[in-house]
Amino acid sequence: MTANEQFVRDNAHADVRQLALRRPPAGVDLRWALQQIEGRQLAARKLPRWAATDGLWFPPRLSLEQCSSEATADYKRDLAARLCSTPSCTPEKEATTLQEQKEENLFVDLTAGLGVDFTAIAPLFSNAIYVERDHELCRLARHNLPLLGLHDAQVREGLAEDFLAEDWQATLIMIDPARRDTRGRKTVLIEDCTPDICSLQHQLRSHSRYVIIKLSPMLDIKAALRALENIAEVHVVGADGECKELLFVMTSQGARQLPSPSAASVPDIPIFCADGNRALSFTYAEEAAAPLVLADSLCTYIYEPSATMMKAAPFRTLCQLFPGLTKLAPDTHLYTSDTLLPRFPGRTWRLLDHCSFAKADLRRLLSGVNAAELSTRGFPIGVAALRRQLHLREGGTAHLIATTLSDGSRRLLRVEPA
Repeated sequence: MTANEQFVRDNAHADVRQLALRRPPAGVDLRWALQQIEGRQLAARKLPRWAATDGLWFPPRLSLEQCSSEATADYKRDLAARLCSTPSCTPEKEATTLQEQKEENLFVDLTAGLGVDFTAIAPLFSNAIYVERDHELCRLARHNLPLLGLHDAQVREGLAEDFLAEDWQATLIMIDPARRDTRGRKTVLIEDCTPDICSLQHQLRSHSRYVIIKLSPMLDIKAALRALENIAEVHVVGADGECKELLFVMTSQGARQLPSPSAASVPDIPIFCADGNRALSFTYAEEAAAPLVLADSLCTYIYEPSATMMKAAPFRTLCQLFPGLTKLAPDTHLYTSDTLLPRFPGRTWRLLDHCSFAKADLRRLLSGVNAAELSTRGFPIGVAALRRQLHLREGGTAHLIATTLSDGSRRLLRVEPA
């Protein structure tokens, strides 16, 4: 074991900022060692399997912050397994499992980065190619991939555009365009990402039966569907209460024929929403056709859709999927029911009390409450302004939600986790 490796192991749980102030032992590259210690500490939360693997090299903090978590990488692995286990992947013979197809399957990740998605998906295929333009990440990949069990994976340093210009054919391509400009600022629009998926989509489809495109969770889904052709599925993926990724599954002409979307419409395809063990699917046509089921009054339970649901917006569909669920108002994305719906995708509250915003009503509801967790849903005043108006500090054990009902009245709800 080298001096660097011994120092990293001995200080695995140390405060990196404090270590940076100390004189390192002889033979220790302090900058490299601190990067490895910090990287492994970050990976312990985000990439536990990586953190448990001895000998891995970690990049600077920004690359770790931008990479997929193990949870979202596993979701993409399961998606890839489902897509590529269909008979359409191997028209030359009948094959119903991915194992039967391994001899002719190729997976290519055109923007592999740290390689978290790559290492999750690549074991499903007999051949896998890691493509990345960053020299340092390629160097790390050549070291890390064998330690993670991918001894035969190829590492290609270069641009996705250049690799697409070569002659090859894959079963699955993964591409995650960089969402930062040359100054490091975050971008959202597809055409502002690197590489530009819109200009490459025909090449992507010609090289592979399926393409999984990972885009910013801030992106407008319908706008992306208008910009991209032959999208068969959209996946809105969440973790830890946040919407983390938008995945667009693009197919080649041979895999599935789909009409090109017009500027005025989007294709009627399934939208999958997944957050932990809670998932649902719907189409925008189903959402448009679903009746708006409004609540006549507040019931025992209040439901707040998860960030994933808020992004996908199946607001009417939720009432169809959960009988007894009603929406508080057309623009208030809160729901209520008399019976507990344990699999609702989001937070569930028990309604303790509620009142109008008349001073006397507020005094009664807030009696003894000086601090509270406060949120607003379909309410004209933001949290900070309302907190000042109600003279409430942050924190405390009380939970309050300011909202609007279907008759236009404003209500303050006091709730507790159900």
